[in-house]
Amino acid sequence: MIDELIIRDLGVIAEATLPLGPGFTAVTGETGAGKTMVVTALGLLLGERADPGLVRQGQAQTWVEGRWLIPADGAVATRVRDAGGDLEGTELILSRSVSAEGRSRAVVGGRGAPASVLSDLGGDLVVVHGQSDQVRLRSATAQSAALDRFAGPDLTDTLDRFTEVFHRWQDRQSELSRLVDERDQRSQEAVELRDAIDEIERIAPQRGEDDELAARAERLGNLEELRVAAAQAREFLSAEENPDGLPDAVALLDSARRQLDRAGEHDPALPPLAEALANAGFVVADVAAQLSSYLAGLDADGARELEVVQERRAELTALARKHDGGLDEAIDFLDTGSARLLELDSDTDRIDALRAETEADRLVVEDLADRLTGIRLAAAERLGTAVTAELSALAMPDAALVVEIDSRPEITATGRDLVRILLRPHAGAEARTLARGASGGELSRVMLAIEVVINATDPVPTFVFDEVDAGVGGAAAIEIGRRLARLAETAQVIVVTHLAQVAAFAGNHLSVVKDSDGAVTASSVRQLHGDERAAEMARLLSGLPDSASGLEHARELISLARTNRTANPQ
Repeated sequence: MIDELIIRDLGVIAEATLPLGPGFTAVTGETGAGKTMVVTALGLLLGERADPGLVRQGQAQTWVEGRWLIPADGAVATRVRDAGGDLEGTELILSRSVSAEGRSRAVVGGRGAPASVLSDLGGDLVVVHGQSDQVRLRSATAQSAALDRFAGPDLTDTLDRFTEVFHRWQDRQSELSRLVDERDQRSQEAVELRDAIDEIERIAPQRGEDDELAARAERLGNLEELRVAAAQAREFLSAEENPDGLPDAVALLDSARRQLDRAGEHDPALPPLAEALANAGFVVADVAAQLSSYLAGLDADGARELEVVQERRAELTALARKHDGGLDEAIDFLDTGSARLLELDSDTDRIDALRAETEADRLVVEDLADRLTGIRLAAAERLGTAVTAELSALAMPDAALVVEIDSRPEITATGRDLVRILLRPHAGAEARTLARGASGGELSRVMLAIEVVINATDPVPTFVFDEVDAGVGGAAAIEIGRRLARLAETAQVIVVTHLAQVAAFAGNHLSVVKDSDGAVTASSVRQLHGDERAAEMARLLSGLPDSASGLEHARELISLARTNRTANPQ
């Protein structure tokens, strides 16, 4: 239940506080005073689109706040806490601001939140009916939704199960169609994958092999230069044959060592040096031996080996180019390609399995669709009977509501049922669709009657009606007021109205008052009691708030409504 609504700089309303509370609240006011802004403010708190055109002229932003009283342990409270907000006892505060530039900010339970959170909460807090909703009632979608709400938990549970299986069935059908349609393409992909994998397995590349072959190619390409350099170096270190008689490094080191050995007995510092020269001689001799081995190991047929290496390098390079230019990528492709090939090769099995699963889902969908039809047929008869009784009390005594259910050629996400709500204006007349057979005033009464009936099985905490009495007057308006009062026995009802006959039944009467200085119009809201209320009712009746006859009529109407407010209308 909405306890209080605060509005600032919204449309023509400069600042207003609306004390709402339980029961039936009527909101009245002169044309252009901003009555509909009350509904607009609620819309903002329920997550509707933020329109910067709503900001009062000359102001930076509009701001609205609503205070709800809700169960502290209910589903709404749980969702508020999930969004990061909290309650103050049982009080939930929602607020929304919209800047003149179009920026919007929502606060849920003291914590900033997306407007979508407001929308999510709104469905369980308020049902708003404006004139556009009366028009929407003419649509098949709205009519089907109304019947489903009336049908209650039995339909809801079945529909939830149906929706789950239906979407799974659709997903599997889509996958099956895709696999069948792409079978040739996927078969070709499998052939190409198999060829690629066979090529990699035939070449059998090793990680790092390309770098190793590059080094070998470099060596083999300079084989003669390597042979000359190694031979000359060996000759310098230890010449086995020295035709020029030049000493080599080993001989020179040995001569130096012997010189130090002969003089070593005269100075103890020389023997260690002589020993170091001896060790150096051993190292040089060892290097010379390694050079001899290196020369012996140089392949005499290096040209042939170089050709083999270059062929292998070319083969690996061509393979790498096919796999994004990397040998490692080609090697990795063995794993990814093999997994993909396994998937493609299993297409036939997957298609067969999907066909079986899809058929099983189809049977369940058809069974659940049949159950939905049965539930809706039973609910349609009850809804038609109950709403017809309500219409009789709403000054449409000869009218009857007929709810028909036809079958669609195909099953949809809500079943196979096509719901049509028809109105028979009087006995013996043909039942016609609401789009063709109901005037604006009749449509308003049909919508109200449906809400009164549905609320008995699917209660909503708060109803907001924006000119539900459009196109209605006289006795019909009185009955609408009486029915709204009856609805207010089990729910909070807020009605924006221009009819005294409706406002008379309200336990709480708010008036949107317009002041004008000739340039800017500003409106505020007053709670009316006693003579002020009678004057407003007289204005609604005759346009003359000070008329004696109008005031008398207004007081009579208020007294009549008070006497009959809780009377059983049946």
